[in-house]
Amino acid sequence: MLKQIIARIREPDQGSAFSAKSRQDLLTKPAGSLGRLEELSVQLAGIYRSPLPSIRDKVIITMAGDHGVAAEGVSAFPQEVTPQMMLNFLNGGAAINVLARHVGARVVVVDMGVAHDFEPHPALIVRKIAYGTANMAQGPAMTREQAVRSILAGAEVIESEISRGLDIVGTGDMGIGNTTPSAAIAAALTGEAPAKIAGRGTGVGEEGLRRKVQVIERALFVNRPDPEDGLDVLAKVGGFEIGGLVGVILGAAANGKPVMVDGFISTAAAMIAVTLTPAVRPYLISAHRSRESGHGLMLDWLGLKPLLDFDLRLGEGTGSAMGFTIAEASCKVLIEMATFAEAGVTGKG
Repeated sequence: MLKQIIARIREPDQGSAFSAKSRQDLLTKPAGSLGRLEELSVQLAGIYRSPLPSIRDKVIITMAGDHGVAAEGVSAFPQEVTPQMMLNFLNGGAAINVLARHVGARVVVVDMGVAHDFEPHPALIVRKIAYGTANMAQGPAMTREQAVRSILAGAEVIESEISRGLDIVGTGDMGIGNTTPSAAIAAALTGEAPAKIAGRGTGVGEEGLRRKVQVIERALFVNRPDPEDGLDVLAKVGGFEIGGLVGVILGAAANGKPVMVDGFISTAAAMIAVTLTPAVRPYLISAHRSRESGHGLMLDWLGLKPLLDFDLRLGEGTGSAMGFTIAEASCKVLIEMATFAEAGVTGKG
């Protein structure tokens, strides 16, 4: 099934992208003067296979999971915060809820592997693979079969949302300790030292950061993830919510939908997705550069230029929500702005 999803990913339509670029050059402005807004509208035209792309239904999928590596003291917060924040999402009180309302997006909350049983809630999707991953500092975080299941579960979620009208998806995450597996994924795939990738996450101090780096180094030594095999990396040092986001990314691309990639954790998921198939790369938009120290290296590896640099480090999909505003603006400029001929304005001599 995973191979079938990957096989459906097509190259964006170059004809539509060319038409959008040609129209941008005719609008009442010096060519290229709207910079990234122009570039983004052209990218979206290719993804949507339409020279005049528009965005109507914006969805942020926030996936949650717990991590066995949290037992190593890599986070400033205890693990019980994961289910507590999930309830906050469901009750509409978190930052992602506020920003999603602000930009007119809906939030989809998914339990991919929280170490807690929730009461049934109409807004909660349960795709629990297990009650948290194993401690990656002592062995693989999950089995390869669990890694595949997490990806397929994420693909099922995005397929369901597309059937409801989704035009663009933003990735979001929740899981105490999840910057540690994300940094391990990035270190495994880039070959960079964990000390260059790992950041303070939820706000650990100097001693906590040193411990976190040591835990990542130990996990990489114990597990020896194969950087040529995205499933191996995910299984050995990943997380269930990260796998779910990989599925969201692959499923969106397979259906011709753009992906607004949030911060550090979402970018780790994007790296796994690109390792599984480089064909997904043109569908990715980086919402922002996180305050996490290694995020820039991860974006460079992906070849992505972030839309924003706001020192964000919350996750949840908050950066994705802000990125939606820019994506929507880029489409409106392309569609609604007058050309020189339409406006009766003299063009460049």
